[in-house]
Amino acid sequence: MTTNTILLIILSVIVAAGLSYFQYYYKARSKSKINLLLAFLRFSAIFGLLLLLINPIITSNTTVVEKPTLALVVDNSSSVAYLKSDKLATELYSKIAANADLKEKYTIQSFQFDSDFLPFQQLNFKGTQTHIDAVAKDLKAINKNSTFPTVLISDGNQTSGNDYVYSFDTSNKVFPIILGDTTQVLDLKINQLNVNKYAFLKNQFPVEVFLQYSGTKSITADFQISQGNSVLSKQKVSFSPTKNTAVVNVLLTANKIGSQLYKATLISTEKEKNSYNNTKNFAVEVLDQKSTVAIVSAINHPDIAAFKRAIESNAQRKVVVVNPKQINQLTDYNVLVLYQPTAEFKVVFDSNKLVKTNTFIITGTHTDFNFLNQQQNNLEFKMTSQKEDYLAAFNSQFNLFAIDDIGFENFPPLQNPYGKINVKGNASVLLSSKIRNIDTQAPLLAFSENQGTRAAYLLGENSWKWRLESHNQNDSFEKYDIFIDKIIQFLTSNTAKKSLVVHHESFYNSGEAIEITAQYFNKNYEFDEKAHLTIILVNSKTKASKSYDLLKGNNAYKVNLDGLSAGSYNFTVKELNSKASYSSRFEILDFDIENQFVNPDVVRLKQLASLTQGKVYFPNQVDSLIQSLLEDENYKTIEKTSSSRSPLVDWKWLLVLICSFFAIEWFVRKYHGLL
Repeated sequence: MTTNTILLIILSVIVAAGLSYFQYYYKARSKSKINLLLAFLRFSAIFGLLLLLINPIITSNTTVVEKPTLALVVDNSSSVAYLKSDKLATELYSKIAANADLKEKYTIQSFQFDSDFLPFQQLNFKGTQTHIDAVAKDLKAINKNSTFPTVLISDGNQTSGNDYVYSFDTSNKVFPIILGDTTQVLDLKINQLNVNKYAFLKNQFPVEVFLQYSGTKSITADFQISQGNSVLSKQKVSFSPTKNTAVVNVLLTANKIGSQLYKATLISTEKEKNSYNNTKNFAVEVLDQKSTVAIVSAINHPDIAAFKRAIESNAQRKVVVVNPKQINQLTDYNVLVLYQPTAEFKVVFDSNKLVKTNTFIITGTHTDFNFLNQQQNNLEFKMTSQKEDYLAAFNSQFNLFAIDDIGFENFPPLQNPYGKINVKGNASVLLSSKIRNIDTQAPLLAFSENQGTRAAYLLGENSWKWRLESHNQNDSFEKYDIFIDKIIQFLTSNTAKKSLVVHHESFYNSGEAIEITAQYFNKNYEFDEKAHLTIILVNSKTKASKSYDLLKGNNAYKVNLDGLSAGSYNFTVKELNSKASYSSRFEILDFDIENQFVNPDVVRLKQLASLTQGKVYFPNQVDSLIQSLLEDENYKTIEKTSSSRSPLVDWKWLLVLICSFFAIEWFVRKYHGLL
């Protein structure tokens, strides 16, 4: 308080004392003992009021003792139990957490982790994933702007997340206690297997496998891929102490439609401690790309034979050449290639207005453009009778599907009547036309999509010369044939909008997160936030079924199906208000990633300790770790003194006390008849 405030308080004491004396002694008729009590009450009340008017600032000091934090983190994944260290991990945690000296020096924060990082509850060692990277990130978030040591009780074998060695803050020491037997044993392992999730029927698909060996002698093993009882591929692989890895590449043929299960196995006569990691199951969804393409033409032209050969270069395509007057059921065809349409094609166009088969229209010098203007709305043709040669210019910004420039600008020109072509709809141009290197700003090859129906336009004849020129440049028709196949692939796709769209994988590994997401759209194809979606899940083998509600997230409804056992499952997603539904299936492969290890990852744990200036310890060295933590001078108890200033007017109890003094004075005077 300032000097002026002290002087005012002294003056308040004098004024309060003077008024009390004047009231109960100077003017009093009799001076009894009760006057002393009344004078005290009057003095206290008046002095309190004057204090509130002066409103002095009260300063108070508080001393807080802050202990340094010690993070104690235990691995709760099943790999710890598989390495027979679960009981030891529990004992180590209890010994450190219960140490009285550590508790006196540190504030111990206890955590456990597997796929998630959680406050310590109870260790059961049933975690299906190990995510040490999450430990680093969450500890940073919990102990922001503070320096603290971490004791990590783990085998160091991570199965998900980024490399944890570089995730921990280097300013905070990490002391790993290594669980598991570090003695190197002979072990063969399928470390990683890469394969595309989808393949087309009758096509070959690649499988890339990374093999790993741990041992002190040279051995030979057999690597094979089988499906059921059939061995599809088998080869020998040699390993030695210096050559401890191998990469195997295999091409498999997709012979059956649907989800196909395969087994990769590494077989050896050597005795291994862990043979579970010698096998890895994988699955591929085989799609039937088979389609029938009708080339409809009223004339004979070399283009027709060139298109037929190019399309049928894909074994999944079948081409039928028909006259427009002879074509019957359009539903028998997946794509209609309409070559130089004229009025003879009217029946085909009229029938297709109902069927809505995707079309590939090719024009030329025999095309009736007035008729074509009447049958489609994507392009408008204003053509003359004069013939013109059109060169191609490739549009690198084309994005409807992936396509490479196969040298279009060097191809011979296509012939079409001279005139003006206007794009009316939402057309995407892959090739534009040029006349003797002068850009016409008109399309040469364009694609459109309208209400789920797709169309392609090639505006010129003699594209058979393109196929021939491509062969001259590359000694193969392959590039041109792939170019035509991409066009047919685009036209065979069905893009009709659905009200209920469900996203899921065809197969999952056991232990992985199994999440199915769905979107429901109203009549205007807007996301409906009031939809009620459920999923019915049926085990194909046991026929046991379960029902779940999908919860609304950000522009999608989701359900998490973690914890399902390996097997095949059928499911149906329904929107209960509209009765819209979607049915499919998925497979859960029997694969426990936590059982892939025979030793702790000592190398990475040592790297982690080195980067953070910590030290690696083994279970029999836990006493040394405790002693080191106690003696570490970098972590000391800190005493912090904090000052708080508050004005007296904020003390509500003082006003209550003043009112109490006045009330007691009044009752005393009333009782003694002094009023």
